Amino acid sequence: MTILKIQTGEKNPILRKKSVEIVKVTGKIKKFLKDLKDTMLESDGLGLASPQVGENIRAIAVNMNSGTANRSVVLMINPVIIWKGNDVYVAEEGCLSLPDLFKEVERFKEIIVEYKDPAGEKRKLKLSMLNARIVQHEVDHLDGILFIDRVKK
Repeated sequence: MTILKIQTGEKNPILRKKSVEIVKVTGKIKKFLKDLKDTMLESDGLGLASPQVGENIRAIAVNMNSGTANRSVVLMINPVIIWKGNDVYVAEEGCLSLPDLFKEVERFKEIIVEYKDPAGEKRKLKLSMLNARIVQHEVDHLDGILFIDRVKK
């Protein structure tokens, strides 16, 4: 198990850079995804995006159904939110890259995300509430957006 160093700071250039697509799922990418998952779980995070551990590639780990018997970690390569519902809600968010900072953020209640799994298979998930919020937060990281950028002034 390799625990990766989490990048911090709202002006950190790695966190502010748009990440590049993963063209091929190699052994190196699979190992990175395992390390990303292990780092997220060790840090007690709900999600973790690759820029948060210093890699500007489009991959995220999401802790789905956290705190329930149905908890599972989903690893997403090149995730794209292809649909957003009409309803939004406001809830408090935090981030492993901005420790001890919590702000109210508006997000869509429901989304559909398309991605590839570590085997390279195309997947699609319809998510709601917290699971949808986590994916929106992590996809933002891939585009160099931090949750504080979404706080209503």
